[in-house]
Amino acid sequence: MAHIVGIIGGSGVYSIPGVEIDRSETIETPFGNPSAEVTFGNLHGLELAFIPRHGKGHIYTPSEVPYAANIYALKSVGVDTLISFNAVGSLRSEIEPRHFVVPDQLFDRTKGIRLSSFFGGGVVGHAPFGDPYCSDLRALLVKAVRKAGAVVHDGGTMVVMEGPAFSSRAESEFYRAQGWDIIGMTTLPEAKLAREAGMCYGTLAMSTDYDCWHQSEEDVTVEMVMAVVKDNVLMAGKVLSEALLLLRGDEKFSCSCNSSMGVMTSPDASPAVKLSQLEVILNR
Repeated sequence: MAHIVGIIGGSGVYSIPGVEIDRSETIETPFGNPSAEVTFGNLHGLELAFIPRHGKGHIYTPSEVPYAANIYALKSVGVDTLISFNAVGSLRSEIEPRHFVVPDQLFDRTKGIRLSSFFGGGVVGHAPFGDPYCSDLRALLVKAVRKAGAVVHDGGTMVVMEGPAFSSRAESEFYRAQGWDIIGMTTLPEAKLAREAGMCYGTLAMSTDYDCWHQSEEDVTVEMVMAVVKDNVLMAGKVLSEALLLLRGDEKFSCSCNSSMGVMTSPDASPAVKLSQLEVILNR
């Protein structure tokens, strides 16, 4: 079980109601500065470490978010269980705005401009990613949403696009034709980096709109997204509260998230500087 539970907030989720704030720390990483200071707090007797993904005041586009620095910073302070909140568009009529989805699959439509691995520069490592999410944490999050009284969809594929523009109608229809369920802009490379860091990673996706495919609904706008986000933030706090109660209780994780990373490069061939940078990631 995690020593500290990490929380990465999505659009509009800059703080969680009910959390007792303890302190904030500026954490430097070999991969640049995180989106913001790491804020520490407590809820139900568990220590939390929180980073607003887009920075304070929402200053980073999805392409600009310092994903590697965020994950590294959280790992360096002892986070092994990481819950991410994401505002997403729905690609299915049954996934209505204000519904929650706990996805089990990802499809990458980003364009390779985001740093997606801690490795390279003389050290080669590979992490399995067939199942991008921790199955144990996923099950716990589904249970938490139900206990909070919200509608939850258990499983589904999230397609992650580059942004910051929303989808064209042709793209939206293409994604639907593939059988995908929701669309977002920030879960990748975050999930890949969390896997490399040995974290149990799960996403609480909050549906805000129908993208632009739904003929009887207006095309998605920022105003539409933020209006629904305000409602979802209150429920997100209730869901997190229930999730932490489950984490504090008798829930036991049997996953292999913390032992799945494989390093190919022999130690004597690895640059000392790079090994030093990776110490936080590989020290498990």
